[in-house]
Amino acid sequence: MTTNHSTPATTPTPNPNPNPASPSDDSSPNTAAPSPSPSPTSPSSSSCSSSSSSTTSSISLEPCLTLTSPTDILAAVPYLVGFHPKTSLILIGLDRRQAKLVARWSLPFPPGTLASLEPVFDREGVTEIVVVGYGPGELVTPAVDEARLLAAKTELHVGEALRAHEGRYWSYICDLATCCPAEGTPYDLTTSQIAAEATIRGLVALPDRESLERTIAPIAGPVRMAMRRATADAIAELRADLTATTNLDTFATQFIAESLNRVRAALQTHEEGGRLDDAETAKLGLALSITRARDEAWTLMQDSHVLLWKDLTRRLEPRFIPPAASLLAMASWRAGNNVQATIALERALTIDPTYSMANLLMHALQNLLSPTILRDRLPTPAELDAAMGPPHASWLLPLVNLLDEDDPHTPPE
Repeated sequence: MTTNHSTPATTPTPNPNPNPASPSDDSSPNTAAPSPSPSPTSPSSSSCSSSSSSTTSSISLEPCLTLTSPTDILAAVPYLVGFHPKTSLILIGLDRRQAKLVARWSLPFPPGTLASLEPVFDREGVTEIVVVGYGPGELVTPAVDEARLLAAKTELHVGEALRAHEGRYWSYICDLATCCPAEGTPYDLTTSQIAAEATIRGLVALPDRESLERTIAPIAGPVRMAMRRATADAIAELRADLTATTNLDTFATQFIAESLNRVRAALQTHEEGGRLDDAETAKLGLALSITRARDEAWTLMQDSHVLLWKDLTRRLEPRFIPPAASLLAMASWRAGNNVQATIALERALTIDPTYSMANLLMHALQNLLSPTILRDRLPTPAELDAAMGPPHASWLLPLVNLLDEDDPHTPPE
């Protein structure tokens, strides 16, 4: 399931995994701009002809987009979730012209999947929902029915409930043949100004989720071969240093200090518009395997760090990816790009299903938690030092255990 949360003046963004049983879904609350959060609905105008009594309301994605018809809603959804959904259920939660969350589930999903949203609606102050299902009726209708039953149970207004399939849409809340014919209403997204407005505001809608996955897929070809050589060199250097040391605790203290400096230097290089070379990237990948070094990056996290962690997630050899992919997920989640966050976590957990940071963040996304729960609550580097104490040899074990492993899921050369 995919979800996004938004603040008053935000842009829609991709969403992560709503259905805990289906990691390929995307879901989670957003606090970012348009991609993650639409600006709620305000029932002010009919989506059908002015002479009808259709219950469709207009949705104002204030201050981004104003949706006045089903076609506008269908045109906006891809920008809210980051890609054009297929066989999906999209739920937009609103309150007073501000979108509080946007969630996507792959269809079909088990009955009761949406039940976990009840406390989320209450927590986020949702008062109205808009539901859009993509696919044939036998796939979409049960999911839309469940969403409408949940709305009734929680006393939420359903601003609109649509099904879109093969260029036509049907409204579940309009039964007027003059407005909503049984055979569906043809729609053409190019007739809506939403795409143009969204593009001007920097929103992107990729063709499908797979397209988004490819944006953080491992780099192949000569770049991959160069990184493989750089990683082998970094490992050989570390092994030589370990062999030569006479005191592992002293070595650990020095290595941790160098790793923390490496993390800070990488952030500085990124902030200045630079890019790490292969040797720096390989050594940083090794450093991030140490929990204290990874947590240094976590506690210094800014939304703008997305590009750095995306670059590392694409370039590192597979066994060293989980820390970088988890940091990418954290930065993406903070920035409101929950779909990218989910995809990054899927990468990490495919390589190491037990990686605790990735599992923690995936739990947060699947339970539609907002990244605001962590803002201003992360420890400072000094607090990390106080909590963890002085470095010692056992801190190196996660890295040492990786040195002799073969890389799973090795990308093609």
